[in-house]
Amino acid sequence: MTFAVEAGGTRRTIDIQRAGDGWAVTVDGRAMSAIVSPVGGRWSVLYGAGEKPASRRSYEVALEPRRKGDQLVHVGDRRITVSFLDHPGRSRTAGSSAAGSGAREVVAPMPGRIVKVLVKAGDTVTVNQGLVVVEAMKMENELRAPRAGTVQAVRVNEGMSVEANAVLVVIG
Repeated sequence: MTFAVEAGGTRRTIDIQRAGDGWAVTVDGRAMSAIVSPVGGRWSVLYGAGEKPASRRSYEVALEPRRKGDQLVHVGDRRITVSFLDHPGRSRTAGSSAAGSGAREVVAPMPGRIVKVLVKAGDTVTVNQGLVVVEAMKMENELRAPRAGTVQAVRVNEGMSVEANAVLVVIG
């Protein structure tokens, strides 16, 4: 799954793929690997660019959801606001903007399990209203409406497993 993010005022392209017990991560073309483990409400992240233990670094990471889908990422004592920009898994009607007209599909950003469905077909939603809660990598993520509109379809049920880019909700 490839994401475009803005972190600390810098735009980055991040690709994350499952690789054995860990993750293959590419940040702006620089490949590295990561092993992520939950530890007391936070994440322990061991990452590195090489296979040798000396090339790996360990960090304690915590994510704090913010409004409009941003995340405040705590890495050790540093705090970084990360904004998720468009990525290939999000579809748009040609020529539309995030607030534009036309049907918008809300998709799973990565493989996971549907924990809660917050809307049903026919519901009227406002921009940034919660639609679905997806558990991925042992974290719950609330996916929100990209614009105001009417829910045209809900394509998932609670407890269902989904693949990356699976369409969860359609808003018209």
